[in-house]
Amino acid sequence: MKHIQRSMLIILIIISHTTITKAQQPTDSLPSLVTLADCIDFALKNQPLIKQSLIDEEISERDIDISLSGIYPQISGQANLSRFLKQPVSLLNGQPVIFQPKNNSNFLIQADQSLFDNDLLFAAKGAKFMRLNSKQNTESNKINTVVAVSKAFYDILTSQEQLKILRENIARVEKQFKDSYAQYDAGLVDKIDYKRASISLNNSKADLKRINESLKYKHAYLKQLMGVTGGKDIDLIYNGSSLEVEILLDTTQSLSYENRVEYKQLQTRKQIQNLNIHYYRNDFLPSVSAFINYNNVYQNNNFGSLYNKDFPSSQVGLRLALPVFQGGRRIQNLRRAVLQDKRLDLDIVQIKNVINTEYQQALALYKTNLNDWKTYRENVELSKDVYNTIKLQYNEGIKTYLELLIAESDLRSSQLNYLNSLFSLLSTKLDVQQAQGSVNINQ
Repeated sequence: MKHIQRSMLIILIIISHTTITKAQQPTDSLPSLVTLADCIDFALKNQPLIKQSLIDEEISERDIDISLSGIYPQISGQANLSRFLKQPVSLLNGQPVIFQPKNNSNFLIQADQSLFDNDLLFAAKGAKFMRLNSKQNTESNKINTVVAVSKAFYDILTSQEQLKILRENIARVEKQFKDSYAQYDAGLVDKIDYKRASISLNNSKADLKRINESLKYKHAYLKQLMGVTGGKDIDLIYNGSSLEVEILLDTTQSLSYENRVEYKQLQTRKQIQNLNIHYYRNDFLPSVSAFINYNNVYQNNNFGSLYNKDFPSSQVGLRLALPVFQGGRRIQNLRRAVLQDKRLDLDIVQIKNVINTEYQQALALYKTNLNDWKTYRENVELSKDVYNTIKLQYNEGIKTYLELLIAESDLRSSQLNYLNSLFSLLSTKLDVQQAQGSVNINQ
């Protein structure tokens, strides 16, 4: 017996340890190096706004259950105990008679079943639209999260690539500074060349410092969008060649308003408003319900003997309720609902105009950035060739140091312009997809 008890104790300890360990492990964790897909997937699971939207969906389900609870029988109980301080008197053949005993008590249980009720009819028809509306709110938040996380990811990559370019630039300028200073020290040239190199070097280092500092904020912003808690650092990885493939977009695709979640939300509100109109029209109809009850009554002048004998009764029946006149409230509610429906029609017209403008603007920016990207990509190759040629000519004493600095500046500018155009193009592609309603939220 002791052996069995000891074995059971060990098993319980193991189970408890396993449960605690699992509870302490995070449900979602990030790898040491994260891709854009990792960031989006983590954000869709951990972003507080999306979590709130999912909770709102559950709240909506509870609201539906509450509004539909009247479909089921409503059972209630009631108990009373009273004593007359002065008993009521009735006249019987002109003589005062006391019918009510001093002490009274009763226990009542009653069940009511609604047969027709306008509120329940509205709740039953509107349940699917309430669910749809809450799901569309979640979808909207997910779309905004995917776009915001992607843009923040691209923004960080832009800064990281700028740092690489600046470090390469600083390495070249430092070498030029040392060479020009050595020539000045040897008396071959004047001090202008190495001072120009010093100015260029200081400017590049200042740019490097500025971008390094901005990266701290950009990482914090990305973590905020993803819902990363604590001070966990994240390192981003990407494939440059795959990014250049991802920039392509079919610009001939026609715009469909039905794909936009904002348009779908208005359509859902329109359907709910139509239900409101039917609700106020049906408000002129009566409500019908059935009931059954059982009432146990106790009466006695002597309080100590009150519960010695009971007088039960039971009742079953139908109840019809019809408000006849309410000061025009129902008519005004109906007229207001019709006006709100007309207003929603104008909202739908307006959202179509807004969507079309957003799409045209995003598409124009995408085409502009695509042309810039192609131009800057060609400029990078040209500026590299120019720089290498002038560098050789400078070493041979054919070109001046000023021309070398200009070529170096052109090379750095073309590289930065190409880099900025690439990530601007990726961002505007997201804007086009968001305007089209084609952002993928199913990671």
